[in-house]
Amino acid sequence: MVIFESMPLAARRIALTSAFLLLATPVLRAGAQSSSGDPWRIDPLPQASLVFANDGTLVGEIGRELRTSISIRTLPKYVGQAFVAVEDQRFYQHNGVDLIGIAGAIKDDIMGDRRGASTITQQLVGNMHPDIINRNDSDQSALARLERKRREQQAAREMEKHYNKEQILEAYLNVISFGHGYYGIESAAQHYFGKSASKLTLPEAATLAAMPKGPGIYDPVLHPARTVERRNTVLALMQQQHYITQSEFNSARATPLVTAPNWGMPAPAQYFVDVVRIQATRAGIPVMSGGYRIYTSIDPLMQTAATDALRAEADAIEARQGYRHPTIASGKDYLQGAVVALDPNTGDVRALVGGRDYARSSYDRAIDGMRQPGSSFKPIVYATAVADSLAPTTMLADTAISILLPNGRYYRPDDDDHRYLGMITMREALAKSRNIVAVELGQKLGMDSVIATARRMGITSPIAPVPASAIGASAVQPLNLVSAYTTFANLGTPVTPRFIYRVEDPSGKVVMSQPVHALPPALDPRVTFVTRDMMRDVVDRGTATAVRRYVPSGIPVAGKTGTTNDNTDAWFIGVAPGIVAGVWMGFDRPTPMGSASAGGAIAAPVWGRMVSAYLNARGARETDWMPPIGVISAELDRATGQMASPLTPPNRRYTEYWVEGTEPDSLKLDPWTAFKGGALVF
Repeated sequence: MVIFESMPLAARRIALTSAFLLLATPVLRAGAQSSSGDPWRIDPLPQASLVFANDGTLVGEIGRELRTSISIRTLPKYVGQAFVAVEDQRFYQHNGVDLIGIAGAIKDDIMGDRRGASTITQQLVGNMHPDIINRNDSDQSALARLERKRREQQAAREMEKHYNKEQILEAYLNVISFGHGYYGIESAAQHYFGKSASKLTLPEAATLAAMPKGPGIYDPVLHPARTVERRNTVLALMQQQHYITQSEFNSARATPLVTAPNWGMPAPAQYFVDVVRIQATRAGIPVMSGGYRIYTSIDPLMQTAATDALRAEADAIEARQGYRHPTIASGKDYLQGAVVALDPNTGDVRALVGGRDYARSSYDRAIDGMRQPGSSFKPIVYATAVADSLAPTTMLADTAISILLPNGRYYRPDDDDHRYLGMITMREALAKSRNIVAVELGQKLGMDSVIATARRMGITSPIAPVPASAIGASAVQPLNLVSAYTTFANLGTPVTPRFIYRVEDPSGKVVMSQPVHALPPALDPRVTFVTRDMMRDVVDRGTATAVRRYVPSGIPVAGKTGTTNDNTDAWFIGVAPGIVAGVWMGFDRPTPMGSASAGGAIAAPVWGRMVSAYLNARGARETDWMPPIGVISAELDRATGQMASPLTPPNRRYTEYWVEGTEPDSLKLDPWTAFKGGALVF
């Protein structure tokens, strides 16, 4: 071997020529027996596990090789012909080894223009049995490559004895790599063109046939111009070999290259698919081995709306004049975000976005992130207060307080504006997100009671029994906090998030299913309705009015913003008919985002963009929430807090609600002016 490698180039080429001619001679193949199995066999190919959305569309694949095998008889004839034309033009004439092709390759090699002469059958042998025939021989010596060729040619001839050309071409089309972990023509067609291989057009088929020579070089998404040039070469070969007419060639050659967005999926759902994979694997389902069909809760419309809204708002923030943090173009330490959307009736996760760009960072902030919720925790405090017989009209003091802590230090909560508003109603305090009032309520009610409410609503993370926890000082998982808000949507009954409906094994047997899981009621329906109505003011005239730039006033929205110290975390979690969704924005390493980065300024617009896009796509109609039995309502004058009179201007009128028994005495004495559960009290 050392002597061969040291030979002059011309002599080495002559030696290689002789060796190749000898290897290609059928007389010698009798001595080329495989010592490690049957490399000519076409074994079953690894399949991907398929992930389907709630509308039945494919949204993701799971497996070591992303492949879905397809029958060649379902493909247009020009699909196979494109690969034959460019990879092995004498495929239908040879017996696995192309002697004419080898001779031409040797001639070109002697002339200094090295090219391969492997047939489709030889390529199939190498791709299906890489442990026996390693086609990645760039680091092998010339003699080692000759030995590999000898075994490959023998195996190819044996394969042609046992399988017909159609079977070999079908296996080849299903086994080859198209880059990005996509294997086989069906997976490639889906990811590059958003369709089944059975629906490929002639120019699309030629594009995919251009790729095996170099999937990274001729990537139609990343290198479209280069790929079009190679595609046109494939089309020219098809025309020369009489697979297509001159007219078909001209038409296909003039066709622009158009690839599918989101790598052929109806929505960018990689974070969601990761959760599905983890949940199924933990349940003992080997989805990574492939062949499973997983039916999930994701709604492609909502997922797309969530992804687009987060990207649009984050891009707009980075484009602001004076923005001083790294941008996404830097590739690290840039502004991040997470979005979760649930169906409150079932807990079905309709959208989950764990970051701005999965390709840059697969870390799922919606699932794996633990961040302080800030004021988005306050509705739990206020719900506890309403359950303790406080009314939205209860007057509370927004004034300086000092609380002695067990360590001897004093805790002095404050608000961003460093102002005190004096006596204000509980409704007003929530709408304006006054920290001092929330802390005072937590002290009055007892933080143990507030924490107990949070636990009933489904919050599982530790909550410290300290005054600051009333304004969100204890970290939570975004998904967990959003699911707790289903309590407000369901008049007191939270539900747990559901990702997977069912999983079917390769035979179609259901091996896993997840029913709807509602937790025990956390709040009285009357308490929940009143609290939720207070949260509507947050959106309509409080800290989250940015939502109304996108969602029309005819759609009821209740929610709460959240902003932590120094604006390191920004939140908005909102409830609308049929939707509970939350948005978090911040940096992975907690970093102040600036004075213009409160939850109402950057998180609420993401929520508004997302829900607006979704409702428009669904054609949502205006509606409203009806109070349950046992809720008293009356029209008040917002300026005076008294009953509205015929002279009260419309802009000062609003409808107030009370849990029966907590309404003002004037309503108890004059029931004609009050409504009970939507019905006039007589």
